[in-house]
Amino acid sequence: MPSPRDLSGRVAVVAGATRGAGRGIARMLGEGGAIVYCSGRSSRVQPNTSNHVNAGRPETIEETAEMVTAAGGTGIPVRVDHTVEDEVAALFKRVGREQRRLDVLAIVMTGQPATWKTFLDESPGDGRAFVESWIWPHIVTAWHAAKLMVTRRSGLIVELVEQDNVAYHGAFYFDIMETLLKRLAFALANDLGESGITAVAVGPGFMRTEAILAGFGVTEDTWRDALSKPQAAAMGWGGSETPCFVGRAVAALAADANVASKNGGIYTARVLADEYGFTDIDGGRPNYAVLDAAVDQAKKTFLAPMMEASGFTKVDWKVARKNEPGG
Repeated sequence: MPSPRDLSGRVAVVAGATRGAGRGIARMLGEGGAIVYCSGRSSRVQPNTSNHVNAGRPETIEETAEMVTAAGGTGIPVRVDHTVEDEVAALFKRVGREQRRLDVLAIVMTGQPATWKTFLDESPGDGRAFVESWIWPHIVTAWHAAKLMVTRRSGLIVELVEQDNVAYHGAFYFDIMETLLKRLAFALANDLGESGITAVAVGPGFMRTEAILAGFGVTEDTWRDALSKPQAAAMGWGGSETPCFVGRAVAALAADANVASKNGGIYTARVLADEYGFTDIDGGRPNYAVLDAAVDQAKKTFLAPMMEASGFTKVDWKVARKNEPGG
């Protein structure tokens, strides 16, 4: 396994570091020696009682910060509700005061749970509330981070997304939200590139998050036991990855002196692993042949009615953005 990327002296904020991909990203930035501010709503002293995704789960930002430090970095937990701008502003003021710099922002916050209703079944008011619960905290967080980064004319903003294209995401308002997250990274790249700030979007594969592991009744050490479960097999469980895999993708980008060449792009962890040569924390790489086969089978069977009704598109984001200014 390649040695960890050297990120000593770098300062990062992982917005949404409590669990899942956010925790994996924070840990792997810590593996490189970075100072990582781990923000989120779930704290040992104040649990997350909102109506957002994963509210009520036991993971905390303090646990994540401890993992960052154990990995070789410095983890700093900060309870922040990223829907409250005053709390977001206070976070970045603290980073500026304590570190006088910000090198990396990874945005992984979640919003309200999706209902998966069709366009006509979801009221515009509920759809608007869902989209705004995801998008505006991301925009507000990126704005405050960029104001700090621009003082040194340097920085990397990473937006976590679900796919590396603009294919339909299965339900109208969920699709609007996911597409806007990708567009957010592209728009930031165009607006901030001349200021020395790079913005990209990164998509993980099928992650073995805390919630997914719990759902299958296994732990990270025993995750292969779930391969005997038909539902897990149908989902491509054998091709899954830990959240640290996408974490190493972000760490690799953060350590790349030529990362500006990727400004505005959208990348998968698997593509970045091929380019940068990193592995998952077990020393291997996800078996994407298994995952891809499961996805193809799902499209032919239980997902087929939804795909036909929704009119999934095959538009490729990377092709489409060649026609964009600066693309």
